[in-house]
Amino acid sequence: MPDDEKARLTARQKAGEQALAGFGRYAGPATLILSSLAGGVRHGYALTKDIEAFAGVRLAPGTLYEALARLDAQGLIEAVESDDRRRPYRLTAAGATALRAHLEAQRATADIGLRRLAANPEAASWGTR
Repeated sequence: MPDDEKARLTARQKAGEQALAGFGRYAGPATLILSSLAGGVRHGYALTKDIEAFAGVRLAPGTLYEALARLDAQGLIEAVESDDRRRPYRLTAAGATALRAHLEAQRATADIGLRRLAANPEAASWGTR
């Protein structure tokens, strides 16, 4: 990989890591929630159903609400007024920026992995012997 490509990748990875820094084991759920909210305002149950539809992952209520609390505390999402007992959330500008940085870093990593697999066909058989 050329040095300039390495430098760009490293910068994207650092930005992506910083975007959801401090989430630890909640980085996965945070990414799913932010991605769902990028499509519009949703409450907890609607988030769960949307995430399940686009990612095939069902977040447990405890995981969902802990991640929502962390995202809200960091200003990446915010609660929206509601006339019923549901509490809808929306993505903030900071949340959109963080999500974009995180996803771009993930895309860069995935692209490298896919290129390496394509260049090394025998890698598919590793660990199967």
